[in-house]
Amino acid sequence: MSASTQAPARTPSRSATRSTVAPPVRPGQRRARIRTGITRWLFVIPAAIFVAVFFGYPVVKNILMSFQDYTTATFFTGEAPWVGFANYVQVFTSAVFTTSVVNTALFTAGSIVLQFVIGLGLALFFRRHFPLSGFLRGLLLLPWLLPLIASSAVWKWLLDQDSGALNQLLGLVGIAPVPWLVSPSLALIAVIGVNVWLGIPFNTTILYSGLQSVPPELYEAGALDGATGFKAFWYITWPSIRSVVSVVIVLGVVYTLKVVDIILGLTGGGPANSTQTLATNAYHQSFINFQFGIGAAVSNVLIVVSFVFAMVYIAISRKAVDE
Repeated sequence: MSASTQAPARTPSRSATRSTVAPPVRPGQRRARIRTGITRWLFVIPAAIFVAVFFGYPVVKNILMSFQDYTTATFFTGEAPWVGFANYVQVFTSAVFTTSVVNTALFTAGSIVLQFVIGLGLALFFRRHFPLSGFLRGLLLLPWLLPLIASSAVWKWLLDQDSGALNQLLGLVGIAPVPWLVSPSLALIAVIGVNVWLGIPFNTTILYSGLQSVPPELYEAGALDGATGFKAFWYITWPSIRSVVSVVIVLGVVYTLKVVDIILGLTGGGPANSTQTLATNAYHQSFINFQFGIGAAVSNVLIVVSFVFAMVYIAISRKAVDE
């Protein structure tokens, strides 16, 4: 067929051209969009004001205090001389700060590992349906619901060297009283043990919820391929709850870093600063030594560390949502 006999290319009609153009926005639609935007901002603004007043202002004020010589005299004179980074230099060169950093790391790592291992074991145990399983799960939440000061007071009585219930039980089997809270080598272990007891309900509850989301069909299919017992846990359960595990660990780290009540109630940071952490160090500097500027500097270090783990938590949460 020659070129002269070929049909000419079709050009788009006016109707097709018009269909590709977005229709004009009517005045009524524009007003509706404006009203919708204003309504959204009316819901957001109160929350933004609340966050700015009750969270933003304290953080900014704490940062400013860390650069000032802020003491009890400031409350009477209203003057807090600007000292720059002098408070941070004093904090970082202090022997107590080094001790508190090491204790914070040991306290956090020991608490998180034990809480997670025991919590995961209990979550796997309660996944089995047996009589009173619901009642026992509810009973497990009691340590989490009790006020921390009340819990620390009870544990201080239990761990007392002279009249503590634990040492009395050990005495029945011929073991001498153990100085749980007054020995520099044992005090941190005792505090970690109490914090583990308080954190187990949180780990068990979240991990149990994650286990409930694993489809039973995966275990049935895995059993046909020989994946039972530990193999079923390693190849089916663990991959299915990996995102939940990450969230539990990161949140546990953030919560543990700021623990003050338990340590103050049990040992007060002693003996010989053996249980002094960054949180208790900030408390002592501010409310015992009344050096609010130095206490603010220590707490800012803790805020930065917590912020890093908070960003990790947000990243993990977004990744879980995407998956």
